[in-house]
Amino acid sequence: MAKKIDRVLKLQVPAGKANPSPPIGPALGQVGVNIMEFCKAFNAQTQEMEPGMPLPTVITVYGDRSFTFEIKTAPASYYLKKAAKVQKGSGTVGKGPAIGKVTMKQVREIAEAKMKDLNAHDVDQAAKIIAGSARSMGIEVA
Repeated sequence: MAKKIDRVLKLQVPAGKANPSPPIGPALGQVGVNIMEFCKAFNAQTQEMEPGMPLPTVITVYGDRSFTFEIKTAPASYYLKKAAKVQKGSGTVGKGPAIGKVTMKQVREIAEAKMKDLNAHDVDQAAKIIAGSARSMGIEVA
């Protein structure tokens, strides 16, 4: 028989840097999950990735306090800021000049990397989603 799901948590955790401090510790502590067990498992699974990359993580907590977690790809904004070599998106989108520039080739590469987490049937549609994210951040798509 399948385990009864008690709660589903969604956290954004830096790759390879999970530790019991907030936001991980309090979120997992409230539901009675062994925090260090999660941190060790998460860090082991993400050690090959770029350290500090923000990874959306869905943690499923079961009735017996056991858990499983699924790691998604980093947000599109992270990849776009990296490609455009900017620190953050524009605060005044559409009112001033673009803060950075990405090529359509870079947009397609980001779309291919995020394909499994996007709601798109092919890479062209995924690229349109990523290009829209870039424009909303004030990054020009050339």
